[in-house]
Amino acid sequence: MPGTIRTTAGRGRRYDSVLDTIGDTPVIRINRIAPEHVSVYVKVEAFNPGASVKDRLAVNIIEAAEREGRLKPGQTVVEATSGNTGIGLAVVCAAKGYPLVVTMVETFSVERRRLMRLLGAKVVLTPKAEKAVGMYRKAVELAQEHGWFLARQFETKDNADIHEATTAREILADFAGERLDYIVTGYGTGGTVTGIGRVIRKARPETKIILTEPTNAALVQSGTPQPREADGAPAQGHPAWQPHPIQGWTPDFIPLVLQETLDKGFHDDLIPVTGPEGIGWSRRLAAEEGIFVGISAGATFAAAMRVAESAAPGSVILVMLPDTGERYLSTPLFEGIAEEMSEEERAIMRSTPGCQLG
Repeated sequence: MPGTIRTTAGRGRRYDSVLDTIGDTPVIRINRIAPEHVSVYVKVEAFNPGASVKDRLAVNIIEAAEREGRLKPGQTVVEATSGNTGIGLAVVCAAKGYPLVVTMVETFSVERRRLMRLLGAKVVLTPKAEKAVGMYRKAVELAQEHGWFLARQFETKDNADIHEATTAREILADFAGERLDYIVTGYGTGGTVTGIGRVIRKARPETKIILTEPTNAALVQSGTPQPREADGAPAQGHPAWQPHPIQGWTPDFIPLVLQETLDKGFHDDLIPVTGPEGIGWSRRLAAEEGIFVGISAGATFAAAMRVAESAAPGSVILVMLPDTGERYLSTPLFEGIAEEMSEEERAIMRSTPGCQLG
């Protein structure tokens, strides 16, 4: 309340590892930019230690492989990633002592590769002409050549399993006994929507799950099946894919993990959005709500605002926000955000006599 000093009391526990802090991310009400006739909440995955939703799958991929003997002590882990999974794996591998090699298309933001290298990973860049399928094939090639453990985020059951066990359960607990009409999410691997879908379809069948993807890379909307290898890996890129600025969303193939959602009808509607829409809403979330997130989060929020337009009064909408905005500094999200003072800022500086720059 206004006039009351905020206090904290601690979490009531101490953590044995940074990995124990993954999950239990907060659901936060949107107060200033949501339409008045609905209630909009966001689940902010940037509160994970690696600052994205991918920390969840990273820890489960590694720990499931440890339990099942597929990953040996000291073995190198290798994975293809647009960045967030690589950062999540780098956090996990640093905490557990595994070497990590990441393959990544050269066009993804430099912040991502620098973060992974700071966390101890090696980053191998692949040509932009070969797209996501190229970085994927490079990871497979390296695993086969060197006997490394391939994380396989796009196919492994460990991906959606962790969202079934954690993300979905958190949502049920946070909305227990309360209305929840819509959950809105994008997809990269599809783990979030598939894991949530398994649980929400049974526990809250009245809740509609809305999927979103880039307008110019509308793979799901196209209805064109994804060619696959026998193990579920992409045999080639998807013909509906075009370059888009929503990093972390929609590689140039439909991942096997997402295919479960498509086959079992875990989503009720599909709303494509443009890159500029995502950038615009990400900026508004930061400037008007104080919620600092990336382009994919803004794009998901854009789809939620479309849902809100036709939603019945009193509807409750939950929006999944995948990551922080700090790994987008070199992307269009920060285009036009000046480093130097504006004329208005200089006028403020000059309004008092002390401590002025020339």
